[in-house]
Amino acid sequence: MASLKNSCFNKVRMCIFPKFYTYNTEDPEDYAFAGNETDGFDFTHFNPKFWAKLEKRISQLDELGIQADVILLHPYDKWGFSKMDKETDILYLKYAVDRLSHYKNVWWSLANEFDLLPWKSVEDWETYARVVMRRDPYGHLRSIHNCVKLYDHTHPWITHVSIQRIDVYKTSEAVTDWRKQYQKPIVVDECAYEGNINFGWGNITGEEMTRRFWEGCIRGGYLSHGEVYVQHKQIWWAHGGKLHGTSPERIAFLKKVMEDVPDGSAPLELTDGNHEANWDVPCLCKEDDHSYYLYYFGFFRPAFRTYELPEGCSYEIELIDTWDMTIKKLPGTYSGSIKIEMPEKQYMAIRMRRV
Repeated sequence: MASLKNSCFNKVRMCIFPKFYTYNTEDPEDYAFAGNETDGFDFTHFNPKFWAKLEKRISQLDELGIQADVILLHPYDKWGFSKMDKETDILYLKYAVDRLSHYKNVWWSLANEFDLLPWKSVEDWETYARVVMRRDPYGHLRSIHNCVKLYDHTHPWITHVSIQRIDVYKTSEAVTDWRKQYQKPIVVDECAYEGNINFGWGNITGEEMTRRFWEGCIRGGYLSHGEVYVQHKQIWWAHGGKLHGTSPERIAFLKKVMEDVPDGSAPLELTDGNHEANWDVPCLCKEDDHSYYLYYFGFFRPAFRTYELPEGCSYEIELIDTWDMTIKKLPGTYSGSIKIEMPEKQYMAIRMRRV
């Protein structure tokens, strides 16, 4: 909680059931159901002590302005919670929604990596979604998260797309296609993790994590951060504790830049009538009045950039170093055909504001 309080993050994904997986193999203090692993669980009775703890944490998150994306089911299990029968699943879902729906900061994630629960059919998930909707009088946000196989996010109960990257290399670049495909907000809830563990999903650099955030935001999406550094006894992804990576402060810098983006802005699509220099890098802009353009260059590092600015418009231009977290305003104003000198450095952005 202390780490989150001092961070820029405003949403946390959190499971109700414990998770048994690499780096996360210890039994929890309490369980959602009465009982324990040794004596067995009573799937007809819930454990009030556990639920009171969970409510306390959700309330604390709310005080910090953080949304609690509550994961209702997941496959990483040794206790039997992932293989409860359908009647027990429904009993549990009703109880969970009844207990938690009055918290204004709750979202519902039906599952983390639903496709790793092959014994639950699409019809089951659709039934579970109806149960959640009927028990929730406040209409909290709802989605379902994948591992490899994508759920059909066109279903009307899904309010936003919670998605894990499905390609080792292409991640937040796919936000453009997903927005067109689903016509819903895209939340890349796993674009991989900053860290150094042996799994490919958990050893990208802080630079690459920051790049993926910028790329996804400029394309009109939202992203979640995660961290797994094996040398630290507490791994954030599993146990919380302290954040050790280099990306969180850069993500905070990005958040401030995004807060300055004018209302009504959207990703710029390549057409004959807009900036000719937007075919190779994403741009977030307010195209209706040509008042704002934010270009992100990612791993490209040009020495200069030319633009044909909209006729009759003058701009103040800033160079943004997204890694060093600096903003340099260029002297004067710009109009017509221009050339911007750049530092031949990766992770740069150009911001233009009409004057």
